[in-house]
Amino acid sequence: MKPSLEHCFKLMLLLLALGGVTMHVPDADVLSSLGALRLDGHFSFHDTSAMARDFGNRCSLLPAAVLHPGSVSDIATTLRHVFSLGERSPLTVAARGHGHSLMGQSQAAGGIVVRMESLRGSDRLQVVHGGMSPFVDAPGGELWINVLHETLKHGLAPKSWTDYLHLTVGGTLSNAGVSGQAFRHGPQVSNVNQLEIVTGRGDVVTCSPEENSDLFYAALGGLGQFGIITRARIALEPAPKMVRWIRVLYSDFASFTEDQEMLIMAENTFDYIEGFVIINRTGILNNWRTSFKPQDPVQASRFQPDGRVLYCLELTKNFNSDEADIMEQEVTALLSRLRYIRSTLFHTDVTYLEFLDRVHTSEVKLRAQGLWEVPHPWLNLLIPRSSIQRFAKEVFGKILKDSNNGPILLYPVNKSKWDNRTSVVIPDEEIFYLVGFLSSAPSLSGHGSVAHAMNLNNQIVEFCEEADIGMKQYLAPYTTQQQWKAHFGARWETFERRKHTYDPLAILAPGQKIFPKASLPLSL
Repeated sequence: MKPSLEHCFKLMLLLLALGGVTMHVPDADVLSSLGALRLDGHFSFHDTSAMARDFGNRCSLLPAAVLHPGSVSDIATTLRHVFSLGERSPLTVAARGHGHSLMGQSQAAGGIVVRMESLRGSDRLQVVHGGMSPFVDAPGGELWINVLHETLKHGLAPKSWTDYLHLTVGGTLSNAGVSGQAFRHGPQVSNVNQLEIVTGRGDVVTCSPEENSDLFYAALGGLGQFGIITRARIALEPAPKMVRWIRVLYSDFASFTEDQEMLIMAENTFDYIEGFVIINRTGILNNWRTSFKPQDPVQASRFQPDGRVLYCLELTKNFNSDEADIMEQEVTALLSRLRYIRSTLFHTDVTYLEFLDRVHTSEVKLRAQGLWEVPHPWLNLLIPRSSIQRFAKEVFGKILKDSNNGPILLYPVNKSKWDNRTSVVIPDEEIFYLVGFLSSAPSLSGHGSVAHAMNLNNQIVEFCEEADIGMKQYLAPYTTQQQWKAHFGARWETFERRKHTYDPLAILAPGQKIFPKASLPLSL
C-alpha cells in the first residue's frame, strides 16, 4: 500500500530536519491539490530521493513531488496550477533530464521535479527530410543518442554534438552544447530551427527566429529560467558511414594552440578538433594501443614522456567507404602542416556512431569499477585567445604542475558560429578556448578528494580574476545573484527582462540560484 500524502509530507519534514536543510516546504493542502490535477501522467510523492541526485554528486535537495508527465499538457497544467498559487507560495519547479547537472541545477528543494525522460520514445521522434533543409522534431526529454539512432535510419544526423550523448535535448539546449564540431557548426543552440516551450505561467508556446523570437533566443542557453523545452526542431545533415580518428602529441603549448587555430580557420580541414592536456601521465601511447594503431610502431615504442606536460590533439575526418582513398590524401596533407611529435601519430577507423558515442564506452568501464557515481567537481571555462598563453603558463606550469584527477579539455572555437541573440555568455573575441577540468573525486581525503579538487579549481578561478584573463564560466556554479550579474555583464538587463516576462514568480529552475523565489517585482 502506498503511503498517504500526509505521511509523505511528515516524512519529508523529518528527512529535511535530520539533514540540517532549511527551506520553505509546501503544506499538505498544496500537495493534495497537486494530486487532484487531471493528468495523462501522474505525480509521485514518495521515494523522490532519486530526483535529489545528479552527476555532480555533491548536492542533494529533496523535492516534495515528482511529475511523470504523460504529455506536454501535464507540464502546462502543473505550471499553471503553481502559478495560480501566487507569489506567497514557496513551490518551485525544475525540469530534470538525465540528471547530468553538477551542483543541483536540476533539483528543486521542497518543490516539483519534472521527470522529462517520461516524454521520450522513438514514436515521438519525427525525421523530416525537407529537401535541402532536413530536420528532426525531438521531445525535450529525449536522449541525444536516441536522436542519433533514429536519424541514422534516414542517413542523416544532427550537425553539432556534445562529447557525451546520453544527455537530453532540452538539457543541453538550455546550456549550449559544445564539442569538437563547434568550430564549424557552432554549438547545439546554433543548430535549432524551432522550440516548443512551457513558460513559467503555464503557456505552451511554439517559437522560432520568425515566431515569438524573444522567447526562442531566451530559452537557448537560458539555464531553464524562461520555460521548459518540451520539443526542439534540430537541423540535420547527411551522415557519413565512417570516421578516421587520429591522435597526436605535442610538447610545446604554443605550437599546439597555433596548429589548432590554423585548423579551425582553414576552409578544408578536419571535421572534429579537440585538444587535451596531459599532466604526469606515463604509458600514454601504450594505453592508446588498445584502440588505435601507431603510424610507426618502432618510433612509437621509443617515445618517452619524461614527466613532461604533454598536449594531445584529437582529430577526425569523416568518409564513406568509396571515398577512403580521397580521405587518406586529405588527412596526409593536413597532418603535414602540423608540428606534432612525429612518433606519436596514432589512428583508427570506426563507424560514425562508434565515434560519437565514444564516452559511453568509458562510462560502462567506470561503472563496472564503481567510479562513475562519484563526486565530479568539474570546472568549465571559456578563455579568450589573447589570454590562453598566460593562462596555460600559470595553470599547467604552476597550479596543476603535480596534480590533476581527470581529463583536461582545451580547444578553440569561433565566436562567429555562436548566435549572440541567445542567452549564452561567451568572451568577446573571435577565437576563444573551451577549457574543461573534468575531475573525479573517489576519495574522502588527499589528492582524490572533493576538497583537493575544489582547492585547485578555486586557485584557477582566482588567478583568472586577478590576472584579468577575461574568463567566462560555462555550466557556472554561482550561488548569488550578484555573481550572475557579473557573469552576464551588459546582458543582465535583457536576461532579467525576459525573466519578468516569462516566469515572473521565479518558479522555474531554482537550482541555478539566479532569481530567488518571489524576488521579482510583479508584472502580471
